[in-house]
Amino acid sequence: MSDLKVVGNYISGKWVEAEHDGHLDIENPSTGGIIGKVPLSIAGEANRAVEAARRAFPEWSRTPVAGRVSYLYALRNLLMEHEEKVSRTLVEEMGKSLPDARAEMKRTIQNIEAACGMPILQHGDKMIGSAAGIDGEVIHLPIGVFAAITPFNFPAMAPFWFIPYALATGNTFVLKPSEQTPLTTELLTEYIDQAGLPAGVFNLVNGDKTVATALATHPDVNGVSFVGKTATCRVVAAQCAADNKRYQAMGSAKNHLVVMPDCSQLDELIRNMSTSCFGCAGQRCMASSAIVAIGDDMYKAVADRFVNDSKKFLAANPLDPEYADEAMLTGPVISAQAKDFILEMIETGIQEGATLALDGRDITIPGYEKGHYVGPTVFTDVTPGMEIHKTEIFGPVVVILKAQSLDEAIEIINEHQYANACSIYTQNGYHARKFKLEAECGMIGVNVGIPAPVPFLPFGGMNNSMICDIKMQGKAAINFFTEDKVIVERYWEE
Repeated sequence: MSDLKVVGNYISGKWVEAEHDGHLDIENPSTGGIIGKVPLSIAGEANRAVEAARRAFPEWSRTPVAGRVSYLYALRNLLMEHEEKVSRTLVEEMGKSLPDARAEMKRTIQNIEAACGMPILQHGDKMIGSAAGIDGEVIHLPIGVFAAITPFNFPAMAPFWFIPYALATGNTFVLKPSEQTPLTTELLTEYIDQAGLPAGVFNLVNGDKTVATALATHPDVNGVSFVGKTATCRVVAAQCAADNKRYQAMGSAKNHLVVMPDCSQLDELIRNMSTSCFGCAGQRCMASSAIVAIGDDMYKAVADRFVNDSKKFLAANPLDPEYADEAMLTGPVISAQAKDFILEMIETGIQEGATLALDGRDITIPGYEKGHYVGPTVFTDVTPGMEIHKTEIFGPVVVILKAQSLDEAIEIINEHQYANACSIYTQNGYHARKFKLEAECGMIGVNVGIPAPVPFLPFGGMNNSMICDIKMQGKAAINFFTEDKVIVERYWEE
C-alpha cells in the first residue's frame, strides 16, 4: 500500500481498520489524480456495525428526546464551524463547484436543524372518549437499527436526509456511503464522533455492493434507505420486502421544465433554467434535463437563448483559485466511465436525428487533461420517445422539445417513465394550477428551476423515480423511522 490516505470504518464509537477484499482508488475527477484509498469491506464488517447498533439501541431509545437532539445541536455547531473544510473536501473528490458544495452543506445543516424539532415532531395523538369510558392514543416509537446506502453526487447532504431523523427518533444507524466519495463522509463522521454520541449509535462501513447487500439482508436491520438508479432501487426493495423490512428507494429522474407563451422575462427565465440544468455538471436528481417550450415562437426563442446562455458556463477545475468562487462553473463528471456513457448518449442523439445545437464533447482544460470533463451540451428538435429523452443521462446534456399546448406538455411529462420533479414557467394562475394538479411528479415547481423542498417538507418523486411509499425529510421521516403503537384504555372506578 502506498502512503495515500486509507479510509477506515467507524464501528461502536471507534475508528477501525477494515477487514477487506482489496481497495479502490479515490480519484479527484478534476485532475484524474488519486487522492486516497477506500477499502472493499467484507460482509463481516457490516455485521459488526449492525451488532454494535443493535446493542446501543435499547439505551438510546430510552434516552429522552431532548437528550437525543442535544447531540444533534452539537453536531450542527461543529459543521457550521467547519463548513468550508467539508465543502473543499467534497469538491476535491466529487468535482462540483465550490458554491454548489457550500449550498450542499447548508442543506445538510438544515436537515439537522429540522430533526432538532423532534420534541414536537414526534408527538402522538390522543382521543378522549373514543367510546363510552374509553380513550384512544397513538404513540410514535423507535424501531431499532436503520441503514442507508447513499450516492456519490451529494456525499454530505444525502446521508443527512436520514441520519438526523433516525437518531432523533431514537433509532441507531449504519451508513454505507458511495465508494467514489468516502472522504467527505469520513470527515463528517469525525464531527459526529466529536459530538459525543454514545458508542454504536452511529456506525460507518465503507465498501461496494457486498456491504450494501449485507445491510439490506441483515435480520437485525429494521429499515434501509437507498438513493441511486431505479434498477438498483428495485433490487434493494425486493431484498427488504422479502425480510419484511421498511425501505425507502429514491431512483432515477428526467426532470422537465415547461415554458408557457406568456413568459416575458426570458433573460431571467433562461438563466434560471440553465443553472438548474448545468449545476453539479447535471449530476443531481433535481437537475432539469428536458425543456418543453409551448408554441413555435416560444420554442425558437427558448432554444436560441438557452444555447447562447449555456455557452457562458465555464468548464474548469472547481478548486483552481482563479475560478473557485465562479457561480457559473461546470466541473467534471465523476469518472471516466460516467464520461464514456455521456458521450455514448450524445452520439445516440445524433443518430436519432436530433440537432446537436451545442457540443460539449471535445473539451480540454489546460493543465487538467486527465480530468473527466464534458461541457454543456444541448439538443434541439427532440421528440418524445428518443433515447436521449427517455434515458437519465446524469450529465450536462439537455434536450429541448416543442409542444403546441399545455395539455400536450403535461402528456409528455406523464408518459415519461421517471416522475421525480418538473416545473412550469408562467404568470397565468390557471395554467399554474392546472400544472400543479395534473403533472404526475412528486415535486412541482412554479417559476422555480430546482423545486427541491426545504427539509421541513417531504422530498421524493413518483412512479419509477421512487420505489417506496414514504418520502424523505420533514414529518414524512417520522413515519418511516417510527412505529405507530395504538393504545385503547379504560379504567373502572375503584
